Amino acid sequence: MINTNYGTLLVVSGPSGSGKTTLCRRAMEADLCRYSISCTTRAPREGEQNDVDYHFLTHDEFSAKIANGEFLEYAEVHGNRYGTLKADIIQLLEQGITVVMDIDVQGADQVRACVDEVIGRCYSDLYIHVPQDELKARLSGRATDADEVIALRLRNAADEDACMPRYQFCLVSQDREHDYDAFTALLKALSMRISLMR
Repeated sequence: MINTNYGTLLVVSGPSGSGKTTLCRRAMEADLCRYSISCTTRAPREGEQNDVDYHFLTHDEFSAKIANGEFLEYAEVHGNRYGTLKADIIQLLEQGITVVMDIDVQGADQVRACVDEVIGRCYSDLYIHVPQDELKARLSGRATDADEVIALRLRNAADEDACMPRYQFCLVSQDREHDYDAFTALLKALSMRISLMR
């Protein structure tokens, strides 16, 4: 049976500094998708708002949601925990909405392993690759992290790049406009995909 009523779930991964969050938010602002809001235990950065940028949780609140099986995925990154609420995503997909999730490679593995029929039917993923020299320049240019933090992020990026073959699509990052054009082209193509009932 063919069903075209479900939305698309696009998981977007890439190292810190790859621009994945900017791409997802820009596409959302253009009404091409809905950007999933993650839960996190890290402190808000300047200008970030609770329930807009993230659902900011305490460690105890986060642990309770894990125990209740509420997360589609969750992981610890740079000493903080991040996760996506399963019910939120499924509700949007059942409404025919395209959803993008900006998560790391650990989280993407968990979403791929999800046995929920709606998730499996709607799932696609994209890895954004940035060459190491370019990535180092981007991280240094942000002027938000100390040198040792940048070095850690570069080491983590190399580990994440090794996971690239697990993804269906890869965007080799060049500049903001090139990346956005490629990203939106993928979103539009996925929205025309026919979903086959299992």
